[in-house]
Amino acid sequence: MARIKQVGVGRKTNGTIDGITYVTRKGVTYARSVPNMPASAYKTPAALKRQAIFKMVQMHIKYHLRSIKQTFTPKGAGTAANQYYSKNGKHLTKALDALADRWVADEIVTITDVEQAICTYASENPNTILIASLNGYDDEYLAGAWPSTITLRANETAGTVIINVTDNGGGN
Repeated sequence: MARIKQVGVGRKTNGTIDGITYVTRKGVTYARSVPNMPASAYKTPAALKRQAIFKMVQMHIKYHLRSIKQTFTPKGAGTAANQYYSKNGKHLTKALDALADRWVADEIVTITDVEQAICTYASENPNTILIASLNGYDDEYLAGAWPSTITLRANETAGTVIINVTDNGGGN
């Protein structure tokens, strides 16, 4: 396994980008594939780009973790963050593709850059990045900048729930 620096959330997270699974344990991210490939396979430009995208997705999820926990229903043994990633991984990868090139070129990429790339993609591709998928409520999609409130509309009654979002993306 190739060892790469952990940037994002949690002691134990995982995700797959382009067929390579990334696993984070105790703050260290490992890239692996089945069957295991030699460590040199993880140093190619394409592999470095996938690793960069995964790190940026982790940054994004951590930034919005409090509101994601309130707006996604965990499924099975998975968490709300895992649900968010499983529903949005493909589109987040597309949104962060160009930014990953900068990361691989050793340019500084901040959470502001990550959020801007995702918001720009959401503006150009409405109904692609799901920001709320809670049992009993209609799905809500990102339409530009991450909203200051997320309004959930009940899908069987006329009721609504409004979730306030703090400056760092967390919900109250």
